[in-house]
Amino acid sequence: MKRRQITLWLSLAVLTGGGAIACGLPTASTLPTADVAGTDEPVALTVSAAASVQDALKDAQVAYQDVAPHVTITYNFGSSGSLAQQIIQGAPTDVFLSASTQWMDEVAAQDQIWSGSRQDLLQNDIVLVVPPGETAIKGLADLTPTAVDRVAIGEPNSVPAGRYAKETLTALNLFDPLQSQLVFTKDVRQVLAYVETGNVDAGLVYATDAQLSDQAQVVATAAADTHAPIIYPIAVVQDTDEAGAAQAFIDFLASETGVAIFQGYGFAMAE
Repeated sequence: MKRRQITLWLSLAVLTGGGAIACGLPTASTLPTADVAGTDEPVALTVSAAASVQDALKDAQVAYQDVAPHVTITYNFGSSGSLAQQIIQGAPTDVFLSASTQWMDEVAAQDQIWSGSRQDLLQNDIVLVVPPGETAIKGLADLTPTAVDRVAIGEPNSVPAGRYAKETLTALNLFDPLQSQLVFTKDVRQVLAYVETGNVDAGLVYATDAQLSDQAQVVATAAADTHAPIIYPIAVVQDTDEAGAAQAFIDFLASETGVAIFQGYGFAMAE
């Protein structure tokens, strides 16, 4: 997708329930912005985002219609690693929300991020979940080869939740002993589904995913020092045709309205 030349610079005015958020005229190092609240020109955005944020982003999409009814948002949810590779290979994308700084770094290294648009948006935790009625597993220390048959985690090479899970198990000297018991999945939601249906004895997922389920019990939270910080960065993709509108949507997600939506799903905002 070839980036359109933008000839008009406008200040941003994103209306929220608490008022207006405005930014000044851009410099050469910042993104063009769009007056999303003051135009009726149709805009279509494609947002590639980690699977773990899909419920919150769907609510954000509904709320954004009150601000910018002319903006149509299409989501592409998946593992952050897979999404990053799609962007690097040229898949049309306007905004990338990753569940890992690693995969945002990969995209940035390929000059696929608008300079100045990247920001850390969210934080999360990793928790151990078990199926309904499971009583033998009360904590991470119970994940021993003799105690469990199957433990699900995301594929560490492409799923950030899987990488954090591997780091946690490694820190507790459990990853190598559990090699024959580990079941690797395409994304964190598949881990949760396996636990909910009893196809595995336990799984490691984000706290926000576990909060959505009434069929999986949280029995432990991984200590912060057992894994890298779980940060969700967001940025405008370099090849977008709608750089201003893409940045306006990011600003909305970081606004009072967006923060309330994310916090309602258990996310903490990045500091």
